[in-house]
Amino acid sequence: MKFPTSLTAAAKSALLGAATLGILGTTAAFAQEAAAPAAEAAAAAPVIDKGDVAWMMTSSLLVLFMLVPGLALFYGGLVRAKNMLSVLMQCTMIAAVVMIVWVAWGYSMAFGGGTSPFWGGFGKVFLAGVTGDSTAATFTDGVVLPEYVFIAFQMTFAAITPALIVGAFAERIKFSAVILFVILWVTLVYFPVAHMVWDASGYLFGLGAIDFAGGTVVHINAGIAGLVGAIMVGKRTGYGKDNMAPHSMTLTLVGAAILWVGWFGFNAGSNLEANSGATLAMLNTFVATAGAIVSWVVIEGLIRGKASMLGAASGMIAGLVAITPACGTVGPVGAIVLGAIASAGCYFFVSVVKIKMGYDDSLDVFGVHGIGGIIGALGTGIFTSPMLGGTGADDFSIGSQFMIQLTAVVITIVWCGVVSAILYKVVDLIIGLRPSVEAEREGLDLTSHGEVAYHS
Repeated sequence: MKFPTSLTAAAKSALLGAATLGILGTTAAFAQEAAAPAAEAAAAAPVIDKGDVAWMMTSSLLVLFMLVPGLALFYGGLVRAKNMLSVLMQCTMIAAVVMIVWVAWGYSMAFGGGTSPFWGGFGKVFLAGVTGDSTAATFTDGVVLPEYVFIAFQMTFAAITPALIVGAFAERIKFSAVILFVILWVTLVYFPVAHMVWDASGYLFGLGAIDFAGGTVVHINAGIAGLVGAIMVGKRTGYGKDNMAPHSMTLTLVGAAILWVGWFGFNAGSNLEANSGATLAMLNTFVATAGAIVSWVVIEGLIRGKASMLGAASGMIAGLVAITPACGTVGPVGAIVLGAIASAGCYFFVSVVKIKMGYDDSLDVFGVHGIGGIIGALGTGIFTSPMLGGTGADDFSIGSQFMIQLTAVVITIVWCGVVSAILYKVVDLIIGLRPSVEAEREGLDLTSHGEVAYHS
């Protein structure tokens, strides 16, 4: 039996169409299978959030605002009028010098990618290998920041920390000695400690030490270096005899208020992302400071019969210092308690211990930053517990974490204390630490900088 020619042609066309559809379907299936891993890879690619970048840029500016003019005015108001400009100059020049050092070798020593537990190596000196496409990790998997903004943020921390130290020996140190000491100190103390605490390969990071925004790296470091400096530089000429009261509590309060505002960049910015973690750090920075102010004012009022503006400003800084290591891991109630306890401890040290020991810590750098940092670091190991409202895991152990925090505190104190003492001696041998007695009596504004802050 023969099929008609037209029917045969139709059958061939149908078979050809079916074959074509089969091939296309198979190809599509293979394409989908091949595309699946690609889609998964794309989904897992690191993401840069514009909101995070904007927040971190803002936080970097806030920390700079803490230093210039915040810290400069806070310290400037606390010294005598004849030394006002010397403090402003020291803070300003320290900021500028450390920023250059940070780019040259500081960032590499702290976060250079080395695997040593004590320093980051020289792999990124002068920011070698860092480009606009380079990224830095955050606390969320798959979320990153441009490395440039991370560099800038950490640079402001490196700049403000040595500026805190100068308050311990204000009114009696050579300007050149300050600059040389700071260059050596950030290189041999700050950068290694920052690496140990904050870098993923750091020794204290590996132990599990919690320092959210710089209790050990910034405040204990600065406080210990300040105490060693106050002792090695010696007391101010006329200390205990001349009137050395602050020349402007108004400027001191303005500076303290700027510090409080800027500290939100310091603490909430350390979350590295604009999310709920940053909001917790922000709230804790509010309430811990409030608790510390109330604590200092109440204690001072009960003991002295009067509450002073200096006391309120000191309590403010004590609370800010204490909450720095804990701001991202404790609850708001714990933050209030921690601020109040730290403020009481700092009050005791500046009003009792300093007098008993007889050292001249001009602006109470150790009494506030050192003691506040120690109490804050140790308190972090307690108030991070979820039983006390903290963000710790269910198996969080207060005893274990407290011992880790204590280890971090002791290592920081010993390393900073020993190296700082050596560096002060080196600077003294090279250019001398102190100006002449005549220069101190006339005031460092005129003798070091040839100008005065006020004209009558």
